[in-house]
Amino acid sequence: MRRYVAVAALAVAVWLVAVRGAAAQSAMLNLPRVSQHAEVMQRIGITDITIDYARPPVRGRKIFGGLAAYGKVWRAGANENTRIAFSDPVTIDGQALAKGTYGLHMIPGESSWVVIFSRNSTSWGSFTYDQAEDALRITVHPQTLADQDVLSYAIDNPTLTSAVVTMRWEKVGVSFKVGVNTPELVAASLRNQLRGRAQFEWEPWSEAATYLLDNHLNTEEALKYAQASIDNEDRFENEFTKARAFTALGRKDEAKAARDRAIQIGTQLQIQSYARGLQTQGHYEEALDLFRDNIKKDPDSWIAHNEAARLAVAQGDYDTAIKEMQLAIPVAPEALKGQINNLITQLQNNVDINK
Repeated sequence: MRRYVAVAALAVAVWLVAVRGAAAQSAMLNLPRVSQHAEVMQRIGITDITIDYARPPVRGRKIFGGLAAYGKVWRAGANENTRIAFSDPVTIDGQALAKGTYGLHMIPGESSWVVIFSRNSTSWGSFTYDQAEDALRITVHPQTLADQDVLSYAIDNPTLTSAVVTMRWEKVGVSFKVGVNTPELVAASLRNQLRGRAQFEWEPWSEAATYLLDNHLNTEEALKYAQASIDNEDRFENEFTKARAFTALGRKDEAKAARDRAIQIGTQLQIQSYARGLQTQGHYEEALDLFRDNIKKDPDSWIAHNEAARLAVAQGDYDTAIKEMQLAIPVAPEALKGQINNLITQLQNNVDINK
């Protein structure tokens, strides 16, 4: 009897040590874990996506349809909740999801999976998961992959408005697309940014107006921003931005007045740089008009000869273009003469230097 009691006591003691040891490792002490912590972050436009998770290894186990049973909620990682955070509202495979931090859970299946975004992101695993706390559920189809021993998350194919989140483990990949309305978010953000220190400089207002115009957003607001930039400092750049806004609004006379003012106060180099930018964007005729006006500022400058050459190329007259570019060499800065000679070589080979 005494021997039985002693054995039983020893068994209980061993069990207590094991339980306490496991608890100490998992909850109380900062000790190495088999499933190590990881984090992945990607910015989409101005929106941050962050995934915080633990990375369990396979360790010879059958994972999906085994450890993570089909039809059962799985923590999509190990240890604490896998968490996914969005700094702005997003869409998940086209469905709206508010900004915030979510517990990420999944329900594996042989042919389809459910991905769950839970408002509860502070639990341990999925043991206390409650469907009533779901913010969003989507159904996706898994991909078959080469062996992936350690679970990983990746945020792939980032653009200014979207990215693809993929969980990979064992031989399975599960993906969903995150969409972001970046232009509208930026427009709203600009309103706040321009209430700060940036409001006292010309450039932020001009950049904000340009962004709205480039993305076909609020043109009236872009015009106000352009004028605020001019009020800080009247410059070639913001006068042209103002002209763009007037043009977009169909106010042609005011657009011409702003454009004329820009040419009046701009240097030849500023105007040429702006016109070349228009050419790279495909606005060839507008660029050529600027070249014609710019030549009048100083017909004997290297810039004027350069632009005269470009106008000749637009007419297919490469002989005149070569002559004009050769006239630019003696009056050009020493640092630019090599570039001009390269342009002459291109012209001799009938290369369109306007493209």
